[in-house]
Amino acid sequence: MKSPLESIVDTRRVIISVGAGGVGKTTTSAALGVAAAQRGKRVLCLTIDPAHRLAESLGIARMNTEAMDIDPTRFADAGAPLKGSLTVMMLDTKRTFDELVIKYSSSPERAQRLLDNKIYKYVSTSLAGTQEYMAMEKLIDVKGDPRYDVIFLDTPPTANALDFLDAPERLVDALDSAAMRWFVEAFQSTGKLSLNILARSASVVLRTIGKITGGGFLEDVAGFITELNDLFGGFKERAARVQSALRSRDVAFVLVTSPSPVSIKEVLYFSGRLAQHDMPRGALVVNRYRVPPPYAGDAPIHTSVAQAAVMTRGIQLEDDAAERLSRAHLDAVHLAALDHRNVGVLEAELPEGVPIVKVPELASDVHDVRLLSDLAATLMSGGV
Repeated sequence: MKSPLESIVDTRRVIISVGAGGVGKTTTSAALGVAAAQRGKRVLCLTIDPAHRLAESLGIARMNTEAMDIDPTRFADAGAPLKGSLTVMMLDTKRTFDELVIKYSSSPERAQRLLDNKIYKYVSTSLAGTQEYMAMEKLIDVKGDPRYDVIFLDTPPTANALDFLDAPERLVDALDSAAMRWFVEAFQSTGKLSLNILARSASVVLRTIGKITGGGFLEDVAGFITELNDLFGGFKERAARVQSALRSRDVAFVLVTSPSPVSIKEVLYFSGRLAQHDMPRGALVVNRYRVPPPYAGDAPIHTSVAQAAVMTRGIQLEDDAAERLSRAHLDAVHLAALDHRNVGVLEAELPEGVPIVKVPELASDVHDVRLLSDLAATLMSGGV
């Protein structure tokens, strides 16, 4: 019988990893990509995480915005050969936005006017939520690329990752708002911003803003809104496609958390948001799960047992080392019990049918392909 993540990797075309910051989400996404490539699939790992942790996990210097094939000999030399292929890519937010502008503008001239607009240059790189929405746009593009069998998308930490769920509707609402229509009416007829045709109250407000920022700023805003309005139909259609794609049966969300109560609270909130949007939750991964050590019990192991265990390995102990080892063992028992209780809360609150995969705490960070392959094997086996 296949494990939960085996089934997801074998049957889904798009696998999106989401979770709070610092819980190992990026590494989990990379490990699942490696697992898929080891099973013979042609894999694309797409990241919008600006910390470049995916590159670090793969043992490469850095990623760029062009598709980059990972040398299969890197895995073969580590004793973890790939039957398929592994390609990685960093999202270029502005380039993706520019491509949409060129595609949906009514003419090349209108597209160029928008691309040259100062407000557009800011919005396409810095506006909150733009990166997440463009990640979904890029995902739709590569989803149809026949070069890949499965695509893994690594999202930003949860607070930002939530943005892509509402981004299509927010974009359409913004383009169709009353404020947008005001600017379009005031700008379209002459190509200059005419405050005379606006409602008196709006004119007063905008004239005041103009005195503070300068008239050129308002002209840039009006020009930006007018040209963007030209794209409204294309964006509206595209937004609907993005939402539809995220609800598709060949998409799965893998929620990633640690056993800490704060992370569990966040991942449960995100799970609820996915349910509200009718988006499929494939599995939940609990990283850094502390497994009870040998001889786990409510009382500390006797110092003589600790001393004997170390002596058999030929290690010389300081006078109080056995007592300190005994206390450390009891601490490990208590921490493992705490993780067990926290995950129990998660299991009780998570809807039935969403499997949980517990990954034991590792001795070091995952920073090379050998460790990444080991993590892939743990995930595919169902964890502990």
